[in-house]
Amino acid sequence: MDHPEPQSDARADLVSALEVIEAQPLHTRAAAYEALNESLARQLDSGPTLPRA
Repeated sequence: MDHPEPQSDARADLVSALEVIEAQPLHTRAAAYEALNESLARQLDSGPTLPRA
């Protein structure tokens, strides 16, 4: 099954967010990664679904 490639601007946004997180002190990264995870999960949950065959 082919998966569409994410839009380049969305990929750039994700890379930027990861760079910001990685620049933070170690003790704050976990919360930042958790927030990013929740945000991505909400986006996936709200996205279109494929019809069942």
